[in-house]
Amino acid sequence: MAFSADELRVLRRALALALHPAPLPADEVRECLRLAESVDEAIHEAGRLRAFLLADLARYRAALPASATGYLELLQDALAAGYRPQPDDLAALRSLRRLPLGAALLDRCQGIAERSVRARLARTSPPAPAAPAPRTRLTALPGGRAAAKPARPAAPAGPAPADNPSRERPVPTPAEAFPPRKRPAPPGERREAS
Repeated sequence: MAFSADELRVLRRALALALHPAPLPADEVRECLRLAESVDEAIHEAGRLRAFLLADLARYRAALPASATGYLELLQDALAAGYRPQPDDLAALRSLRRLPLGAALLDRCQGIAERSVRARLARTSPPAPAAPAPRTRLTALPGGRAAAKPARPAAPAGPAPADNPSRERPVPTPAEAFPPRKRPAPPGERREAS
């Protein structure tokens, strides 16, 4: 954005007022408001220009490979204006990497995309976990399930005996649960029945 000499004078006065507040004459207030409107209009126009550039870029990308040179030039302009390449752009550049400009833009866009992903991950990554709180001992409270049932004798250590009534059926092995399937014969080896 470029300012005229008159606009720079108004901007310098507004910045001085921001640092050292003082009452302003009415004509200087009007000049500051005019400058603010001009800046707002320039920002709005820049947004419209950016939207037009991105729509044009999408049209050229859709017409690839016939529009390769126009697309590469528009992509360069968009990148200079702060455009972040999209996955469609990276795919299009991969198909155009045989061109010197296409290969150079592919390297540049991949670098931009990687930095963008790293920045996004850094913003969304969870904070480092805090030190865990000291564990408190769990204590059994009187009553509950233990009070409703009579106490069972402690089970002996080691594997459960085979005649254990709680284990009515044996647990199947993986080969029993998932029997191997027969593989179909390759198409060349199939024989038709005559």
